Amino acid sequence: MGEVYRARDPRLKREVAIKVLPQAFSLDADRLHRFEQEALATAALNHPNILAVFDIGTNEGSPWVVSELLEGETLRERLRSGSIAVRKTLDYALQIAHELAAAHEKGIIHRDLKPDNLFLAPHAGCHATKSRQPDRAQPDRAPHSLTAP
Repeated sequence: MGEVYRARDPRLKREVAIKVLPQAFSLDADRLHRFEQEALATAALNHPNILAVFDIGTNEGSPWVVSELLEGETLRERLRSGSIAVRKTLDYALQIAHELAAAHEKGIIHRDLKPDNLFLAPHAGCHATKSRQPDRAQPDRAPHSLTAP
């Protein structure tokens, strides 16, 4: 539903990811609502393996979300290079279970959990995310992943 770009926050002097809803999509009330709900739901969570949202806004009619920048690859990309050791698989599964539990405690459910939405960051573990990461950014047309019930 959005496009993700790598950027630099000049005030905090750090690299961030900016997810932008293209203007054509922002004219669709349903897509705009889903984009906003995903950002607000994600921002409501505080967990080491859940993407941190820093800011939201709109520029020239296109809504955007600024979040932490994750380096790594999706689980789908990782699986293309071969199987994952049982110990590492169990570690990822445990991290995902903790992420989902943290979201569920806040009344938030992930509606699109799949290998494309699980991001493996070498120093930050497994993150449940919908955003495609910079340098791999493609328009994301799947339904939103995090919503408040």
